[in-house]
Amino acid sequence: MKRKDNRPKRLLLVDDDRSLLESMGSWLGSIGYDVTLADSVAAAKRTCEQRNIDLAMVDLRLGDGDGFDVLSHFKKHYPQIPVVLVSGYATADTGVEAMRAGAFDLLTKPLIDQELELTLRRAFAQREVIEENNNLRAQLDQRYSLHSIIANDHRMVRTFEIIESIADTRATVLITGESGTGKSMIARAIHQRSQRRDKPFVEVACGALPENLLESELFGHVEGSFTGASGRKIGKFQQADNGTMFLDEIATASPGMQVKLLRVLQELQFEPVGGTETITVDTRLILATNEDLEVAVSEGRFRQDLFYRINVINLELPSLRERPSDIPAMADFFLKNVASEASRDLEGLSDSAIDALGSYHWPGNVRELQNVIERAVLLCKGPQIGLNDLPSHIANGSRKSTTISDQGVSRRRSLKEALEEPEREIIAQVLREFQGNRNETADALGINRTTLYKKMRKLGLEDKPTFE
Repeated sequence: MKRKDNRPKRLLLVDDDRSLLESMGSWLGSIGYDVTLADSVAAAKRTCEQRNIDLAMVDLRLGDGDGFDVLSHFKKHYPQIPVVLVSGYATADTGVEAMRAGAFDLLTKPLIDQELELTLRRAFAQREVIEENNNLRAQLDQRYSLHSIIANDHRMVRTFEIIESIADTRATVLITGESGTGKSMIARAIHQRSQRRDKPFVEVACGALPENLLESELFGHVEGSFTGASGRKIGKFQQADNGTMFLDEIATASPGMQVKLLRVLQELQFEPVGGTETITVDTRLILATNEDLEVAVSEGRFRQDLFYRINVINLELPSLRERPSDIPAMADFFLKNVASEASRDLEGLSDSAIDALGSYHWPGNVRELQNVIERAVLLCKGPQIGLNDLPSHIANGSRKSTTISDQGVSRRRSLKEALEEPEREIIAQVLREFQGNRNETADALGINRTTLYKKMRKLGLEDKPTFE
């Protein structure tokens, strides 16, 4: 019997009956195990200090103690190692005591070869599952730790400080920022740093479902509650009990859904669709939106009482174009991750590629940067990602001269100036197309109205009376 690393699995056999010990050790060795023998509690403890053991099989009656002494030592110092107890005098009470003490199993003598081999296989299978879970947890910790979110910008550093302070509380968190700024990753980072980290993290995009389906998705339904409800369904809030619920695009929730969410936040209770049973949950709620909820409240699209209830802790994430100093480090981080997964050996990004990334305005924010780097890694033919490996709209932008004449004196525009001019022209053109209708302009540009208003003020377009 071998481990995944291809070495034989190491068994520790503990019994004060020397002949039985050697006989059992010989048989287990013949079927592929690496066996170490110990005839006392003290010898068993010494063996654990001297070599790595994968499983211990321990007789209950030993000359200097009993099997429970060895089991207790393992649980304290080597909790990952399964222990199988063996007894020739076991009773039902002994079995219960062994399970409560943490033994994997209790076998009775005389041992049957097939029964023993099956028990060992089950024990090792369970240990492999535990090891895989621990590895997955470690990967989650690494992927969603604050260290994996590259940021030198002072606003992001302040956000991290707040996360450290509130992660282990029940406080509701509202994360705001443009699409693609990493709201989901921040929500997961909060969950991973809390005591709820071993419980479910459940994510729901409110804008992806119509109201009737969203209600069923969140709160579940009973059989026959609506056409197609052929059975009972457990809702996401119940699935996230003792864990964290992340509601993205919360601004899209209908007025009726907002009322139901307010009750869950206040009372932690709800009824499934079509049901009368009241379900109580202990769920920490994190919400996100790319809209300005204060504007939504003033326009009557979002309940004021719900806004005050969810706006306990507000984390506002800046757009990527507002933190250009973070772009090179983030690009390098994404490059290394994708190159590792794709088994590519790349030296990094060329200076011209880095300049191009820094000059681009990133409407899709961090998500767009990640996609661009992934594409470049997969398509790159050389040892380094160069300008030609980037999408043309990014690469060509860096090749255009930003030199202009100012009263006969040639100067180079700042990055901010270079980005603002085409943005002003695009917004003004779309406003003209829709005769100044801001709602239709925002829809055509793929941004919300609040973002459009802010851009118009920033670019000097707000006071223009017409766009003819």
